[in-house]
Amino acid sequence: MRLRNIRGAQEKILENPYTIQTDGLNGDDYKGLWQDKIFGNHNPVHIEIGMGKGQFITQLALEHPGINYIGIEKYSSVLVRALEKRETLETDNLIFMRMDAEDLTSYFAPGEVDRIYLNFSDPWPKDRHAKRRLTSTNFLERYDKVLSPDGYIQFKTDNRPLFDFSLEQLDEAGWIKDEVNFDLHKDGPAPNNIMTEYEMKFYQMGNPICRLVAHR
Repeated sequence: MRLRNIRGAQEKILENPYTIQTDGLNGDDYKGLWQDKIFGNHNPVHIEIGMGKGQFITQLALEHPGINYIGIEKYSSVLVRALEKRETLETDNLIFMRMDAEDLTSYFAPGEVDRIYLNFSDPWPKDRHAKRRLTSTNFLERYDKVLSPDGYIQFKTDNRPLFDFSLEQLDEAGWIKDEVNFDLHKDGPAPNNIMTEYEMKFYQMGNPICRLVAHR
């Protein structure tokens, strides 16, 4: 996917009050402090890695005010679009981070996250890039470190080869699969499901959407 550079995106992110700054800062400024210091409460923390323009996590935050949501996106030109939506919302349970998922354990303490959402992640189709896939054992190890004892991940994609790969990686890492669905919207839009921008597009095209839920 080719990303269009947006002039001034980095500056807008740095100046925005709804963005946690990571440039030039040590992760210890946030690690273990998300509830007390950042959100000022003891509500569960849910994160979405690779949130894109933020439609999914924004809707979650609006529907569940008793949960703290953190949207993580590494591309400034994408994140700035989510910030435009965030500025119009009257809610205090949603913040964003411009960060690479590889740095997850630098900013979150063991057991600090209750749920991780992965939606339509980059499939990195070449075999030599398999470790970059967000459902590889490489990243499952990171999730294992930050998830609470009852925490879990939820993954959705329209890419069947990536989904099959993810199931294999979960088995290899010893995770327990709670849900495996190869056609989430087979009988129409699935209940209790928020669609991402990509999900809506692929659903309208008739592409099957796969979803899994798993815990350690």
